[in-house]
Amino acid sequence: MADKIATRQAYGEFLVEKGKTAGNLIVMDADLSKSTMTAGFAKAFPDRFFNMGIAEQNLYGVAAGLAVSGKTVCASTFAMFATGRAFEIIRNSIGYTHANVKICATHAGITVGEDGASHQTFEDIALMRTIPGMTVLNPSDAHSAKRLLDLAVDADGPFYIRLGRATVPLLYDADAALAVGKGCCLREGRDYAILATGVMVHEALQAAETLAGEGLSVRVIDMHTIKPLDGLIVEQAARETKGLVTAEEHSVIGGLFGAVAEYAAAHCPVRIVPVGQQDAYGESGKPDELLKKYGMSADAVANAVRRLAG
Repeated sequence: MADKIATRQAYGEFLVEKGKTAGNLIVMDADLSKSTMTAGFAKAFPDRFFNMGIAEQNLYGVAAGLAVSGKTVCASTFAMFATGRAFEIIRNSIGYTHANVKICATHAGITVGEDGASHQTFEDIALMRTIPGMTVLNPSDAHSAKRLLDLAVDADGPFYIRLGRATVPLLYDADAALAVGKGCCLREGRDYAILATGVMVHEALQAAETLAGEGLSVRVIDMHTIKPLDGLIVEQAARETKGLVTAEEHSVIGGLFGAVAEYAAAHCPVRIVPVGQQDAYGESGKPDELLKKYGMSADAVANAVRRLAG
């Protein structure tokens, strides 16, 4: 496998492999199968693929119907359209009925890049984690994406799985042991801890390496599951270090920072500095340039730790 691969590509590869053994798996799309990478499944299993057209509310309504009829459904479109345009349907038809639908949303966050503000969603995690019973996953690389997708498809009930457009470095081995609801410590550290999710895990690791050269020992934790949150790993980080940084390619309102701060306030009060989209729309540009401009680069993460240390 290449050194860098988009999680949406991993999703497409996973579907084809899973489709060979999971005969009950249905895949649906909103006329974006080449972009969401469901086209491979459509070619391999045309009788189990449905293109619902540019009608996201109908997509998730039909997905719910198929699920309550006994099917396992992966239904895909861009994150902006899934969580924004179809929120009510997801809430009432999928969440309320606890339907076995996996909302596999691609093109999330600022790294959508050139598609610009209309397609760069920073609200999706916040929206999905408010739905009772919804599990929210945000994998950081291709290998973790495939593992978490496999766990989601084999589990019962609704999942929101956030996938990206841009290629990202591989951080895990192909056979890495991951579990839904359990964060992964990728780097030990005793001074401060960075709790990161999605594409920001790589930025966090780079920041920790830079800070090591400044004499700071920084722990890096991949919070690939936003809900249910791994409270134990948050509490350990809060008690064993001098402060936390959260890093997410999402609004600092209602996402990972919100989830960690809510837990910490109730169980282990600690100073937390958030890194993420600061209540602003994005713009068109290259992903790396946008991460830097909007304060979600490795440098921004390192600066957040320096604020704690200052």
